[in-house]
Order: sequence, then structure tokens, then C-alpha cells
Amino acid sequence: MSPVEDQPGVYEIRIHGCPSSEEALALQDPVERLLCPDPDHAPPCDVPWSFTLAGEDADDTTALVLGVYTSNGQAARVADRVRALVGEPRTITVSAGNDEEWEELVEQYRFEKGLHSVRNGRRQ
Repeated sequence: MSPVEDQPGVYEIRIHGCPSSEEALALQDPVERLLCPDPDHAPPCDVPWSFTLAGEDADDTTALVLGVYTSNGQAARVADRVRALVGEPRTITVSAGNDEEWEELVEQYRFEKGLHSVRNGRRQ
């Protein structure tokens, strides 16, 4: 993949098949430690990240959704690390995310990179 094609963006790494929201939420701490082993480190994190939950209608389970702002290749590497952490029988998928749904993640990336955000046509 060329550098232009692998520009940073929002990706969703879904951990599928959690029988309940509580079990999905219980995965947050270990995944967080995987991404950020030293919570007291100087910012920024290598990969900006955030969590949310999503219902899965097909089998009435819950997915823990890890949003990351990074390149496609780095998102795949993070997903591989998450897959190794949570193991079977959970399925891990990676897909492009929506910037508007992950606005705080996009802002975190911009802030940490020293970029200015643009709102209502004005730089902030």
C-alpha cells in the first residue's frame, strides 16, 4: 500500500460475541493495558483510542468496539494484538470508522499532533 493510501483515519476494531454488556465492558481494561501499558507515560499515546459498545442483532450479543485513529496497516496490527489477547471464541474485525461518530477521537489525534480543528469554517 502506498503512503498516500495508508493515511491515518478512524478504524473500528470490533470484539464480537460478548454475551452481555458487562462481559464486553470487562474486556476494556485488558485491551486498554495492551494499548497503553504505562498509563502515566507522557502523552501522546502511539495510537489514539476510545471504546463504545454495539449490539449485534444476529445472535443477540454485544460487541466491544475499539476506535483507533491510525493508518490502515497499524489498525490491522492493533487488531492482531487484540485478537491474541482475547483469544477464541471471540471474532475480531477491522473496518473503517466514521469521523463524525468518533469525533472525540479525531479531536484527540489533532490535538496530540498539534493540528488545529476547523469548526463552522473557523480555525480553533
